Amino acid sequence: MTLLAILLALLGAACLALGAQRQGSAVRANTGGLALGSTAVLRLLRNPRWVLGLALLVAGMGMNVVALAMATLTVVQPIGAIALVITTVINSKDQGIRLNRPTVAAITACVTGSALFVLLAVNVTRAEHRVGVNQELSAVLLLTLAVVVFGFLGLTARRRLNAFAYILGAGVLFGFVAVLTKIVATHLLDPNGRFLLNVPWYSVVALVGAALLGSWFVQSAYATGPPDLVIAGLTVIDPIVGIAVGITILGELKPEVPTVTAIGMAGAALIAIVGVVALSRHHPDVVRRRR
Repeated sequence: MTLLAILLALLGAACLALGAQRQGSAVRANTGGLALGSTAVLRLLRNPRWVLGLALLVAGMGMNVVALAMATLTVVQPIGAIALVITTVINSKDQGIRLNRPTVAAITACVTGSALFVLLAVNVTRAEHRVGVNQELSAVLLLTLAVVVFGFLGLTARRRLNAFAYILGAGVLFGFVAVLTKIVATHLLDPNGRFLLNVPWYSVVALVGAALLGSWFVQSAYATGPPDLVIAGLTVIDPIVGIAVGITILGELKPEVPTVTAIGMAGAALIAIVGVVALSRHHPDVVRRRR
């Protein structure tokens, strides 16, 4: 089951990469690098390139949902880093951008750190793990706090936020979305046959609210930064948040994790984070905008 989940996560990452590039180029063409307003959103709904990107993103998320239902967050989430490589290659050719050495090094750090984390996590996560009611409620309360904070920032400081701020918000929100998606999928697949009756209403409300706000943050990030930077943030920040919740609240790790493995996982996560920060500073598109 874990191998099939990893394969689905890889296919989902490919769809995510292609969809992000299509939507990113459409948003940039419609906004000219300015903040995303309601008028621009309506124009995007009539843009075939943006709609195609949306369809690819939905397909990728569907595969990721199935993967999350079959394996732990700690294993599935970091696999999305492969989307960064695909998006970067496609976007550089589409925009005629020549990648500099710091950008290549940053992308390498993102992917290497994420891949190493997955390899280490596979051996220390529980194969069968059920989430308790109190654990689910704790995750929902934390997500509600995140929605309130980022929603307030989005309303009061929309024109002052840069691409990295939008990416950070989207990454945190979608990290929690992944957590609740995992929980809801587990409820739906419960052998008791109750399906939707197993799912608490507050989990559904929190999931939908975070997904909508996170999607707006992603589109705003496309308007102010290159799509490969957006994907870099999502494929690193999103998994780190999801994994942190999975470990600290859901208890996905085995009771006794070797110290060397724990240090290795922390080091791998740090490498990936450094890669995102470096990419946000040295990407050719970002440098050009700064000048």
